[in-house]
Amino acid sequence: MLYLSTRGHPDRKHFCEILLEGLAPDGGLYLPEQYPQVTPEQLSKWRRLPYPELAFEVLSLYIDDIPAEDLRAICRRTYTEEVFGTKEIVPLEPLEDGVWLEALSNGPTLAFKDMAMQLLGNLFEYELARRGEELNILGATSGDTGSAAEYAMKGKKGVRVFMTSPHGRMSPFQQAQMFSLQDANIHNLAIEGVFDDCQDIVKAVSNDLDFKRKYKIGTVNSINWARLVAQVVYYFAGYFQATKSNAEQVSFTVPSGNFGNICAGHVARMMGLPVDKLVLATNENDVLDEFFRTGIYRVRGGADTYETSSPSMDISKASNFERFVFDLLGRDAGPVKRLFGEELAKNGRFDLSADPVFALARTCYGFRSGKSTHADRLTTIRDTHQRFGVTIDTHTADGLKVARHFVQPGVPMIVLETAQPIKFAATIVEALGHEPDRPTHFQGIEGLPKRVTVLPADAAQVKAFVAAHLS
Repeated sequence: MLYLSTRGHPDRKHFCEILLEGLAPDGGLYLPEQYPQVTPEQLSKWRRLPYPELAFEVLSLYIDDIPAEDLRAICRRTYTEEVFGTKEIVPLEPLEDGVWLEALSNGPTLAFKDMAMQLLGNLFEYELARRGEELNILGATSGDTGSAAEYAMKGKKGVRVFMTSPHGRMSPFQQAQMFSLQDANIHNLAIEGVFDDCQDIVKAVSNDLDFKRKYKIGTVNSINWARLVAQVVYYFAGYFQATKSNAEQVSFTVPSGNFGNICAGHVARMMGLPVDKLVLATNENDVLDEFFRTGIYRVRGGADTYETSSPSMDISKASNFERFVFDLLGRDAGPVKRLFGEELAKNGRFDLSADPVFALARTCYGFRSGKSTHADRLTTIRDTHQRFGVTIDTHTADGLKVARHFVQPGVPMIVLETAQPIKFAATIVEALGHEPDRPTHFQGIEGLPKRVTVLPADAAQVKAFVAAHLS
C-alpha cells in the first residue's frame, strides 16, 4: 500500500514514512493510492471479532511495512478493557426508535480522540524504537485532541509533545486535563488567538521543510493519516452492533469541525461498508454545513469564529476537508492544489456550486448536513435527560439534534458520541441544574498546578520555543 499527496507531489510513500511525517512536502494530505475493498466474506468474518482483532484486520489493509504479528500486538495492547472501560470498547446503546449512540469516550481523557491517539502513541514508540530515532510532535487542539495526545504520549520513549491551544477558549476541565500534566516530554503553548491560528502555525512549521527535518517535527492532528485510519475501525464496529446481516444499511451522524471524524466514515464507506447517509453536524461555526448546502467553502477569520458551548468544533478551516474534495474531484490533484492553495489564499473561499461534481457529494457519497445552536444544545440535553435518563455532552447534542432530521424507517441512525459531559459542566448545569457525574480520578483536577506558556499567534515564536526546549 502506497500513499500519495492530495496536491500531486510525485513521491509515493509507505505507511511508516507518513506516520512520522504528517503533511506531504507540497502541503497536501496523504491518502492511499486506492481504498482497499472489503468483500462480503470479510464482513461476515469481521462481524464476530472483538475490537482489537477488528482493528488489526482493518489496519492491516493499509499497513504493509509493520510485520503482522507486531501490528496485531500493538492493537491488542491499545484496545483493552482496562484502558477503555468496557470489553466492547465502543458499545452501542439504543436511545430512541431508530437512533443509537455509539460510545466513543470511555478512554483516559473522556473523549473520542483517545480511540486513535492511544494507537498513535504505540505506533510512534514502536517505529521510533525500530529506527533508533526521536520525534517532536507539534499539534493544535480546540479542546480534546491535546489532552488525548498528551495522555497517549506522556512517558513514551523518543517522543516530545508541543501542543498549541487557543488561550482561554477551552472549558476549564479541558484546560486542567492538559495543563496539569507535569511530564518533562509534554509542553503546552496557549496561543493568543483562535484554534485556526493554532492550526495555521502547525501547518506553517510543517511546510518549513528545513526546520521540520532539522528538529524532526511530526504531528498528531488528524492531518496525520494514521490517526484517521484508526477512526475507520469504529464505523465498522458500530455497523456490526446495529445490524444482524451484511445486507442492511446504516447511517451515521457525526459532530464535526475539522472533518477528521466524518472523513473516517467516508473512508469506511469507500471501502464498501454499507453506509446510507453520512450526516455532518456543526455548531454556529457552520463552514462545513454551508458547503454541503450551497457548494461554497468559505473560511472565517478569528473575529468571525464564534466561541460556543461546543468549543471543540469552534473551527473555521477544516483541514481534513481537502481529503474529501480530492475524492470528489476524481482524485485530480491539480484542481485541489488550486482550490486549497491559490483560491483560499487569495479569496478565503472557493465555489463548486456550479460544478457538476458538487451533486456527487449527496448522490454518490451520501453526505447530508445541519447545524445546531446553543439553544438547541440546551433543549437536546434537557430532553434526552428527561425522556431517557441519559446525559450527553454539548457536541453529542449537536449531533443528535441534526440526526433527528435525517432518520429513515428501517435504517439505524448511529450518532457518534464524542465526549463525556463533565468536560463541559457549565452547559450541563445550565441545561439540567446540576453537574454531571465526574470520574473519581478527575476529582479536583481544576485545582492542580498548571504548566503552560502563553505565546502570540506567531509561527516564528513557536519555532523558537521548540528549538530552545530541544537543546
